[in-house]
Amino acid sequence: MNPIIWLASYPKVGNTWLRVFLENFKRDDGRPADINALEVGYNASSRALFDDALGVESSDLSANEIDRYRPAVYRQAAAKPAETLILKAHDAYTLNDMGEPLFPTDVTRGAIYLVRNPLDVAVSFAHHLGKSMDATIALMAQPDFAPDGETNRVKRKVRHKLLTWSEHALSWLEQNEIRVHVMRYEDMLNCPLETFGAAVRFIGWEYEEARVERAVRLSAFENVQAQERARGFKEKPSGMPAFFRKGQAGSWREELNGDQIARIIRDHGEVMQRFGYMEKKGV
Repeated sequence: MNPIIWLASYPKVGNTWLRVFLENFKRDDGRPADINALEVGYNASSRALFDDALGVESSDLSANEIDRYRPAVYRQAAAKPAETLILKAHDAYTLNDMGEPLFPTDVTRGAIYLVRNPLDVAVSFAHHLGKSMDATIALMAQPDFAPDGETNRVKRKVRHKLLTWSEHALSWLEQNEIRVHVMRYEDMLNCPLETFGAAVRFIGWEYEEARVERAVRLSAFENVQAQERARGFKEKPSGMPAFFRKGQAGSWREELNGDQIARIIRDHGEVMQRFGYMEKKGV
């Protein structure tokens, strides 16, 4: 069985929350998993992953050169003894300049694609980036948006192409190489047992309802918030007040003005409709 399960998502849609849940489910020892010691969902864009695999400093390579190596790096990671290897990926599903998918199908079991209403993504992402709401909305509609690119080569992560919010979603859903299970952030909040349980089944882990319930409870947003307040969170960008900020759906209604809402719907309305984000009047 191919070992890799990708946790694929645009930023700020619940990827880390899912990783915390999977860590709690896997450990199942009755105590909340340490958010600073997560073994599930290692970042596929980590420079350390590349440096260890290649034996060279990735900072000496261009972003395009790194992309050529990425499939080989993931194959090497998959060659280590492990029944399941779960990797986090914020990248859109794209090809490198050699025409090869970044995510090699020969070692991939599947991908969980997480999605969230882009109106809420804009609010959360603006806080994450430390940018204005208008600047963030513009980035979400930018086709070549790729954080940590060649001008940021000393950062902890290599370039990952996000594209637009809509293009990111469609890149994963419309490719035919990897089977994809979709998780909506709103369903993670409103029906967690069913939604997180479906992720366990997709991965291929043995399903136990009581175990899922425990992992959901231990992964509750207030629990990870408390951990961050007490000990910090090593994945939090510097200068950001808190990584786990609200964990809500619908806060865009208080934080976006009418023009900002209209711009996001203009940019992404068609894909929002596909995920059920345009079903009610007023979104």
